[in-house]
Amino acid sequence: MVYLKKHFLSIIQILLCVLVLYGCYHFQVFKSPESMHHILKQAGILAPLLFIFFQIIQCVFPMIPGGFGCIIGVSVFQPFWGFVYNFSGIVLGSTINFLLAKRYGKNFILKIVKQEHYDRYISWIEKGTTFDKLFTIAILSPLAPDDLLCYIAGLTPMSLHRFLLIQLFCKPWSILAYSFGMHSFLSWFFSLF
Repeated sequence: MVYLKKHFLSIIQILLCVLVLYGCYHFQVFKSPESMHHILKQAGILAPLLFIFFQIIQCVFPMIPGGFGCIIGVSVFQPFWGFVYNFSGIVLGSTINFLLAKRYGKNFILKIVKQEHYDRYISWIEKGTTFDKLFTIAILSPLAPDDLLCYIAGLTPMSLHRFLLIQLFCKPWSILAYSFGMHSFLSWFFSLF
């Protein structure tokens, strides 16, 4: 019973992941971007909201690589709207991460991320005001562990206002780089077959 209580969020994440993967397999979501496009088309005007919700959830409970959602957004909704929906969902999810960490602290974060990942980046806080600079640079990078860094930012004295400014001015560039870079690469790769 103690084990279940201690690892409740991990168990929920695993169950959600299994359900999402089963649903994706059953509806052949991963078969091609066209299959996901077809599924989202069936959702009609709710498709963008469902996709934004998907991006929020994958930020708060990282079950799949975040870049996967960015590629789907650009593939299904085309470049402009794909970017808008990716950006909206990711910024909302990142803000939730920041606020959850502010409210519940280190113990909450460790229920979602591995201790060694946490330990790797928590030392940034000890660098004082340098954390804001390192955080800003990391958010600009398409390869940084943004979800974890947003949780860690919530442990600092950083205000929500400053956090949102960093997200709004830095996040678009990493989303653009990742979304279009990976989309171009995968389009080229799949054209070989």
